[in-house]
Amino acid sequence: MATLILFNKPFGVLSQFTDSNTEMSANKSTRQTLKDYIDIPNIYAAGRLDKDSEGLLLLTDDGKLQQRIADPKFKWTKHYWAQVEGEVSEESLQTLRDGIRLKDGMSLPAKVRRIKEPENLWQRNPPIRVRKSIPTQWLDIAIKEGRNRQVRRMTAAINHPTLRLVRHKIGPIELESLSLGDYRIIKIDKLKI
Repeated sequence: MATLILFNKPFGVLSQFTDSNTEMSANKSTRQTLKDYIDIPNIYAAGRLDKDSEGLLLLTDDGKLQQRIADPKFKWTKHYWAQVEGEVSEESLQTLRDGIRLKDGMSLPAKVRRIKEPENLWQRNPPIRVRKSIPTQWLDIAIKEGRNRQVRRMTAAINHPTLRLVRHKIGPIELESLSLGDYRIIKIDKLKI
């Protein structure tokens, strides 16, 4: 049996247990890390979620399970709610569905659709910047890759910068009603994942 931890990562928290930015540490203005929320030895993040993103982060004590979750070749789809600037046209959505050229090459096609603001979504601290003259749109985006800041780069490429990004599902595992900053431990049979 392996231990799998589902963590609802708040905005601004690093997806690691230590802050490797020595300049920040020297100035005593350290950033929050996983150790500020989870005090369980010998677990490691299975993938990453940048500090400006929120939501589901998986951690485990099993190296093979960690690789299976994080490695794109196993095709665990990652699902995000993205609040973007402006109203997104069907043409722009289709561009994401077809795959989009990024600086590091073509992305795989994404599954994307417009949605209403997700129910029971917590308030972000700090809140996003709001411009009264520019509307926002919520999208549900699913990708099979895990490039650095990929969803943000994809929406920027269609001229709709991401204002807020929440990962709500990885493969078969959903965030569900897990409160912000909380985690849940589950024991799983490694052979079934």
